[in-house]
Amino acid sequence: MKSRAAILHDVGGPWSVEDFELDAPRAGEVLVEMAAAGMCHSDDHILKGDMSAPNEMLRSLGLPTMFPMIGGHEGSGVVREVGDGVTEFVPGDHVVMSFVAVCGQCRWCASGMEYICDMGASVLTPGMPTDGTYRHHTADGKPLGHLAKVGAFSKHTVVSMNSLVKIEPHLPLVPSALLSCAIPTGFGSVTNRSNMRPGDAVVVIGVGGIGTGAIQGARVGGAAHIVAVDPVEFKQKSALRFGATHTAATAVEAIDLVRELSYGVMADAVVVSPSLITPEDVRDAVRLTRKGGTCVLTGMTSQLTSSVNIDLQDFILSNKSLAGTVFGSCNPRADVFRLARLYQTGQLQLDEMITRRYRLDDINEAYDDLRNGKIVRGVIDFGIE
Repeated sequence: MKSRAAILHDVGGPWSVEDFELDAPRAGEVLVEMAAAGMCHSDDHILKGDMSAPNEMLRSLGLPTMFPMIGGHEGSGVVREVGDGVTEFVPGDHVVMSFVAVCGQCRWCASGMEYICDMGASVLTPGMPTDGTYRHHTADGKPLGHLAKVGAFSKHTVVSMNSLVKIEPHLPLVPSALLSCAIPTGFGSVTNRSNMRPGDAVVVIGVGGIGTGAIQGARVGGAAHIVAVDPVEFKQKSALRFGATHTAATAVEAIDLVRELSYGVMADAVVVSPSLITPEDVRDAVRLTRKGGTCVLTGMTSQLTSSVNIDLQDFILSNKSLAGTVFGSCNPRADVFRLARLYQTGQLQLDEMITRRYRLDDINEAYDDLRNGKIVRGVIDFGIE
C-alpha cells in the first residue's frame, strides 16, 4: 500500500514529507494507522547527529546506513491488520507505541526490567526486529528504515507486536500518544528511579514534555516542594500549572532557593531532562542533591560526551546516587495502563501538555517551535488535513 511519512535522508535534515510504499505485516507484525505522533527531542537528535552518523561515514566503515529513515517513536493509533501468529491484537484495537520493544523472554524481561529488554539494543539499526528485512520502502523501491522500529511520523506503519501496548478504546487517541514516551519517561524517572517519598523536595531540570511528566510524577507522589528549572520563561510558567511550586532559570540559580526551602539539606531527588544533557548539567544537578539523595539523568546526551566533572569526594562521602534511566524505568505493558488510569481519573494532565497540534506537512515548522522553546509538547495530528 502507499502511505505518507516524514523522512530523514541524512544527518542535518530537513524532514522530507513524501509518499512511500508499505508492505503487509508478516509473522509477529502489526499494521497500524497512526492517529497522532508526539514530537520528542530524541528525533531532533537523530537529525542533528547527536545519536546518529552520516551515511558517508557509515559506508566508509563498512556498516549499514541509518538513512533514509522515517522518524517518530512516540505515537498512538488503530490496528488495521495483523500478521500470522499475532493473537494479542485484532483490527480495531487502540494502541500506543513502545519504543522499548518487549520480548518477554530475555534475562531483563524475566527479572521485571522490561525497559532494558535486549531487543532495545537494536532500535537504531535498520530493518524489522522480527527478521531484519524491510516493510517500508521509498517511492522508488529502496529500503526505508523506521526510527526505534516504530516510525510514528507516518500515516501507516508496520511494527513488531512487541512494540505495541493496547489501551482502552474510549481513551482519546491524540493525548494518549504522550503515554508512549514523554509521560512514562518523565513520570517514571521520579516514581521508579529517584527514590522520592511523600513530603520530599524534588528538582526537575528542563521542563519540556519529559520534564513536565516528571513534575506530575512528583506531584502525584506527594512531593512537598517541586522546583522547575528552565531558561525559558514560558516553560517556567507552564510548569506551575502541572504542579511545580517554585521555578528558576538555571540550576545554579536554584541552589540558593533549594537550600532555603530545605533548611540547608538540599533536594531529595533531582531529575535532569533538558533537550541535551551537558557535563555542566550533571555537575550542577549533583550539587543540588542532598546527602543520600538521588540524581537521575533522564535526558539524552551527545554521543561525543564521554565524561563529566563532579566533586567526587563530596559525592562519595555524602553517599549520593547518580542514576541513568530509559523509559523512566517503566515496564510498558504494565505501566502504560497504570498511567492511563491516572489520566482517566484526572490526576494526570495530558491534554493540557499539548501546546499545539500540527499537520504532518508542517513538521519542520513544528521542530523549529520545539527548538525555540515555544511548546511544551507538540503533536502531529493525522486527523488535521
